[in-house]
Amino acid sequence: MSGDPARKATGGRFRLAGRVGGVVMLLVFLVLTFVPLGEQLRLLVFDGYQNLWPRERKSAPAVIVEIDEASLAAYGQWPWPRTLLADLIDRIAVAQPAGIALDLMLPEPDRYSPAEYARSAKLPESLVYALRVLPDNDERLARAVAEHDVVLGITGLAYRDPRFPNPPQVAPIATAAGFDPMLRSYAGVLQSRPVIDRAAAGRGLVNSDARDRIVRRIPLVATVSGVTAPTLALEMWRVATGVNVLRLTDGGSGLLDVSFANIRIPAQADGSLWLYASRTTGERYVSASEVLAGRVDPARLKSKLVLVGVTGLALVDRRITPLREEVPGVELHAQVIEQIFDNNFLVRSTVAPWLERLLLVAACALLILWVPRLRSREATVVAGLLLTMEALIGAIAFHLSGLLLDIATPMLATVTIFTVMLAAMLEQTESQRRALRDAATRVAGELEAARRIQSGLLAVPRVQFRDETAFDLDAFLEPAESVGGDFFECIKLDQRRLFFAVGDVSGKGVPAALFMALTKAILRATALRADGDVSGVVGRAAYEINRENTETMFVTLFVGILDLVTGTIEYCNAGHEPPFLGGAGQALQRFPIAEGPPLCVVEDFAYETHYRDLAPGQWVCVLTDGVTEAMNGARELFGVARVTEALESIPEGADVGGILRHVHERVVAYVGDAAVADDLTLLVLRWNGPISAFSVQDEEAELADVDLDASIPGLGDPVRRPHQ
Repeated sequence: MSGDPARKATGGRFRLAGRVGGVVMLLVFLVLTFVPLGEQLRLLVFDGYQNLWPRERKSAPAVIVEIDEASLAAYGQWPWPRTLLADLIDRIAVAQPAGIALDLMLPEPDRYSPAEYARSAKLPESLVYALRVLPDNDERLARAVAEHDVVLGITGLAYRDPRFPNPPQVAPIATAAGFDPMLRSYAGVLQSRPVIDRAAAGRGLVNSDARDRIVRRIPLVATVSGVTAPTLALEMWRVATGVNVLRLTDGGSGLLDVSFANIRIPAQADGSLWLYASRTTGERYVSASEVLAGRVDPARLKSKLVLVGVTGLALVDRRITPLREEVPGVELHAQVIEQIFDNNFLVRSTVAPWLERLLLVAACALLILWVPRLRSREATVVAGLLLTMEALIGAIAFHLSGLLLDIATPMLATVTIFTVMLAAMLEQTESQRRALRDAATRVAGELEAARRIQSGLLAVPRVQFRDETAFDLDAFLEPAESVGGDFFECIKLDQRRLFFAVGDVSGKGVPAALFMALTKAILRATALRADGDVSGVVGRAAYEINRENTETMFVTLFVGILDLVTGTIEYCNAGHEPPFLGGAGQALQRFPIAEGPPLCVVEDFAYETHYRDLAPGQWVCVLTDGVTEAMNGARELFGVARVTEALESIPEGADVGGILRHVHERVVAYVGDAAVADDLTLLVLRWNGPISAFSVQDEEAELADVDLDASIPGLGDPVRRPHQ
């Protein structure tokens, strides 16, 4: 059926439809790569990279002095008096850190300042005057900030805060001539009171990009109220190194280089830095209560970049890292410092989208080209390999170079296109399956018709010879498939002679059945026109069959003629299983092994006639090798020994039909559920005793007047002749 033009045309249409659908989906996904869709899925992929390979904390350049729950319990609720903050800064400075930064907003006057307290409380005038002349708390904090080069945090706002109408005083940031980076922009600013702010050594942004509360990017530099400001971590580092100017240069491929001293940081074009998160750890933190109490080893803070921030659970806006860990906002600045110190960055350059499109096109093109040529299981393996390849490319790019590749879109395109093409393949398969079912139905009907025809070619001996008294004859044939190559024949040549034969054509199924029909027809015609002994019948039939044998098949054949008067069997065995002889109280015997070859094996072979005398009541059982070679589940043969045992155990007085059933039941029980290996045929003939000689002579007299010139088409010989 593989050469069926209609089937090929149908398969070609489905393959074309699958490829067209694949190309359409490929174009759709290519267009989507130019549209800002699927950003959330892309971010989840990037988070997945970090969860697989979180940043290893190799160094610890930053320490967080946290105003935690223990500090609040020891020194009172927040906000603390500015004098206490000044004491905290002084205590930190004693340990000689590289730099100090406050991740705190102090936009309001200290309510604990003497003047503020005097203004808000109802006190005598003399006491109010006395309080007003005392030093201001904010001034005390400003002195500590100025003395220790402290960097203050500022927050970029989307609106202008009227309390801070002027741009923040930030360190100068230089850019190359003609280079104008498109930085993130904030309209306003929130910062500490002017008295404190003026004392600061620098000011840095504490903003972060927190989509769905997960911080993935931090503005390394941004425009605030018209001026370019660095992030808090970057500004503290600049102050610690004594550098006056930060530089922004074009890093190429859509990246922005931020540099100072010998440090170069690759940022995105908008000035943001991808946060490469590491696991949160208590080693980053020191409690402010411990510092104020003098219980911290100075070596813990010496030469470190110290960040001061509030971490008390009731006071802090906690953020979530890509590792799905909730941390205080101040820790993000510490992690940025660690990234810069270890030169461990993540980037997404303008090259990345083109690499993703190339990966998408390559994978999908392979699917479009190869899937229609493969079976569904093979196509699934190919699609799985492509998905694995895409995942590996994304993982390797992240792990080795920190390049963020969005493999979600190529993988989604691969799955979608494979699904479209697989649907076309499955529809093609279903169409072919329907065609095969229809063909199988037709073939089954034709085989059933062939089986009925073959059954019709075989006479039913017990019906055909039900009025005979000189002999009993019955036969059984069970093909291995719907039709088979075994056959039997039994006809009375005249009143005195009974012709019977059992044959086995090489092979099984329809070819064997067709060759069987030819053989049976020729053998019957030859027997009816034969003059002489049985070997002549076999030789003549072999010659005629071989003339029609274009497929070089062969036939094993046992042919016998029983003389109903004398009980003598003249027989010829052409390569067939030797029959068994039993009954009449005598021991079971077996005919000699055939001396002649099967028909159509040796051309013009001279077959011999042999004779065997039967006693009244004796029977002959002729069988094919389907009986002796029947196999059980262990592939063990039934064998001649079991046939002998079955025939010897036949119940006393069993008729020929009973003999057949007994042997057949033994074979079926032995085979069990195993597949039938070959056609199974049995014929049993019993001679009951001589017929009357007078009836034979009467028939011969009648036949003397028969026209012996009537011929069988194709042979040109008389239909029947009387026994000589």
